[in-house]
Amino acid sequence: GVITFSGEDYKLLGVDLSELSELERALEEAGLDKDIPTLFIAEVVLTYMENSRSDAVIRWVAARFSRVCFLLYEQMHPEDPFGRVMQQHFSQMNSTLNSLAQYPDCEAQQRRFFEEGWTECSVMDMNEFFTCCTPEDEQKRVQSLEPFDEYEEWHLKCSHYFVLTASKGMEPCWTPLLPNMTVPRRDGPVRTAGSIPAAACPVRSETSGLRRYGHHSVLIKPNVILTTGGFGEEDGRHCRMRNFHVLMKHAGCWKAGSVRQEHHDQRWDERLYHTVSCLSNSLALVVGGRSSPSSPGLGMLWLKFPETCGASQPEDVTVELVSVQPAAGPAALRWRHSTTEVTFKGEKYLFLYGGRSATEPVLASWCFLHTRDLSCAAIAVEGPGPGGRHSHSACSWRGGALIAGGLGAAEQPLGSVFFLRELDHGFRWQAVETHPALIPRYSHTAHVHDGKLLLVGGVWLQSSSVPGVTVVDLITGLCVDYTINVEHLEWPLMLHNHSSVFLSNEKELLLIGGGGNCFSFGTHLNPEPVSLYLSNILASH
Repeated sequence: GVITFSGEDYKLLGVDLSELSELERALEEAGLDKDIPTLFIAEVVLTYMENSRSDAVIRWVAARFSRVCFLLYEQMHPEDPFGRVMQQHFSQMNSTLNSLAQYPDCEAQQRRFFEEGWTECSVMDMNEFFTCCTPEDEQKRVQSLEPFDEYEEWHLKCSHYFVLTASKGMEPCWTPLLPNMTVPRRDGPVRTAGSIPAAACPVRSETSGLRRYGHHSVLIKPNVILTTGGFGEEDGRHCRMRNFHVLMKHAGCWKAGSVRQEHHDQRWDERLYHTVSCLSNSLALVVGGRSSPSSPGLGMLWLKFPETCGASQPEDVTVELVSVQPAAGPAALRWRHSTTEVTFKGEKYLFLYGGRSATEPVLASWCFLHTRDLSCAAIAVEGPGPGGRHSHSACSWRGGALIAGGLGAAEQPLGSVFFLRELDHGFRWQAVETHPALIPRYSHTAHVHDGKLLLVGGVWLQSSSVPGVTVVDLITGLCVDYTINVEHLEWPLMLHNHSSVFLSNEKELLLIGGGGNCFSFGTHLNPEPVSLYLSNILASH
């Protein structure tokens, strides 16, 4: 028979679920009573069947059992970038996910169950389930199990899986998924004001050094972009990146190549999630970053490039690494932080803010580094600050710093924007009120142009769409979302853990790298830089 294992209160049956008469016979033979309350659990099972057959199973259970509950856990959102990578992964294993085309989201799955004869049905994505239905102490226990730094992939994976509960004939009603109503639902569509076409940026290059994430890119002089660090593809393997990479615009065309590094007393520590700040056209400061989440103390490092660099070829660029003494000022032992140039009483400082460290999952501290000697300056700051966050964005504006978004203490994305404003005797934190309210996000990049804050990409928990470009008017607080039109790209554009450079004359935004290493679906790296031309949207504001 089909009973392959039988214990006192457990029976394991081997049955083809598409043969319902055989399934019914096997369950009868195993002694199942159809009139007592019964729970069916399908954890990524039905999606491997053809839809007509999986629908028939759902219909059969509702028709045959008088008091019954169904729990379904499966994938959704096949068409956004992460969804395309997810589908590709299952197709490569010859396990196509059949449900996705007909039932792409929570609403479609809920309709399916109502149409197949169920009377109660609720559904939510796994981000909402983890936040609303998992007790707080269990959330904390899971978050502290081991050093973890793949927040983006975790949130993206959870926005592509749902849990659904349905029931029929249960007294009292079985609705275990009623969320804790203190957390706002996030499943409404995002209203956008239009879309920005994305164009793959053809780069003439011998190297694939821009396929990376967790790196940093900085304009070291007009039309010359230096990219350092991150995790990506080097010499045919995935690793923490050792090579520096330069993009150079020459006669309207981008050229790319690796940079010669000169080490006198200092090596590059293969770091991710660091910052690089240009202090002149021949000097930049690297702050923080980590190698692995358990050995993060990488401190600071000078990068020097010859001032007279009249280079027209990437390989003509040389970067010298020079140690900072003492390199590991405690303020610099952080990653996923920001470093922004601010001015106080005519002097330049680097404002280090937020991030995380080996011991603190989120930092609320800051420090003003004097650019002359990298000492920490004691400058008074008034007003309630932005609170702890990492993976936020920070831009210089009007001598101060604009902090936007980020991931906060409970691993929840934040939607607040703060301006650190210069006063006579120090600085003051000032909240920038946005309307409509900025959708919380993190792992985005940001630029300021002409009184507008541009937020690019990132991760949010709004599972019905992916972040594009948001324009915040810093004077009025008006906040407008635009989608990025990717129809001319031949690959899924993952806009998190990327870097971006804004070329203000051309109104061109160059997106470099991005992607991540997902524990379920492998490493996805954007294969080449992408250009967004923003003149239309900037003119319309």
